[in-house]
Amino acid sequence: MYNQLGERVAAVLALACIVAGPFIHPAWAFAIVVIVMALVLLLVEKTTFFSIAIIALAIFYGIGLIPLFIFSCTLAFVVIGELAFRSAGENVKAYFAYIVVAAISAVLITLYLNETAPLPVLFGLIAAVLLKAILGDRDDALMVETLGISMTMLLINDLDYQVSISHISLAIVIAFVFGYFAYRLKTADLSGLFSAALIGVVLLVFTDVYWFLVMLMFFIVGSVCTRYRFEFKEKLGVEQTHGGARGYRNVFANGGVSAAAALLYGVTGNPLFAAMFVGSVASAAADTVASEIGVTGGSPYMITTFRRVAPGTNGGITLTGEMTALAASLIISMTAFALGVIDLQVAVICTVAGLVGTNIDSLVGAVVENRGYLGNAGTNVLGTLGGGVFALVVSAFL
Repeated sequence: MYNQLGERVAAVLALACIVAGPFIHPAWAFAIVVIVMALVLLLVEKTTFFSIAIIALAIFYGIGLIPLFIFSCTLAFVVIGELAFRSAGENVKAYFAYIVVAAISAVLITLYLNETAPLPVLFGLIAAVLLKAILGDRDDALMVETLGISMTMLLINDLDYQVSISHISLAIVIAFVFGYFAYRLKTADLSGLFSAALIGVVLLVFTDVYWFLVMLMFFIVGSVCTRYRFEFKEKLGVEQTHGGARGYRNVFANGGVSAAAALLYGVTGNPLFAAMFVGSVASAAADTVASEIGVTGGSPYMITTFRRVAPGTNGGITLTGEMTALAASLIISMTAFALGVIDLQVAVICTVAGLVGTNIDSLVGAVVENRGYLGNAGTNVLGTLGGGVFALVVSAFL
């Protein structure tokens, strides 16, 4: 993070670049100007990583990889937004200040540049606060934020997906209210709040509220099961850390595949991605329930050898866990069917997919995670991906 002098110098240079951008042509000439300014900023103490990020951003614009509005909005987020964040005291309220100031800056920039790109701006802003919550006070935080924001905006911009402002506004309200209450109820930390909001926005923008409700059902089922016999799980030493509050790793590990399936459905309209979405959510729910309730069902068996292992061992399964996993998978699949996301045949497939996914998770845990080659988040991703792909492939053949 840069110091107060660095903040002032960065703010002046950022505003100068934003204002001058439309008047300096060609793009590579403007990029050279920005690089020179970044080299000046480099002389200020503790600005090395940020200066390098600005240089990279200028090169991206100079070679035509990103348009001017992405360049300008990224600068506004990491400079003006950062000023608002630090002025508010770097607490929960600081994130609100960051979002408000960065959003106003983005609106002014798009008006100034005569651009209409609400989706890239929205996703760039969510990426900004999420990365800020994840990275904290790391020295290279602003560099990672700068590159992460610009690449996120570029990805969404290249999709060229059209949706009304009213739809986007509703998605923002619903997703952030959901994330906020998850945080207030201590089922998610700050990084979990913003990552859950990001996934919620993806679902609401690229599909509709019914897909979001399927994910909400998973959240409810998972939260209830996490609290189930929590004190007993504490005694065993297998409880969810931080009192059950999920962070970004857990949110993305369980919801990343489903969010990708929803995005693909929105872009292509292919119903097979609806099956993949429900199959992955069913797998996440099944695995969560199997872990949280199954661990209370006695000594588990290792999935690869069927030998007794200690509760909480990666790859350990119990009859209680398998049965509750199937029940959770059924709840998710039938919720999706009741809401019209999938038909009954696909709901049956997704119920099976959930059980397949949670056992893939157990298998990967036993074979790979226990040997230290993969963390729990990676195992969860492979489990939800396995369940989602199973649902997609079987639905395609049937």
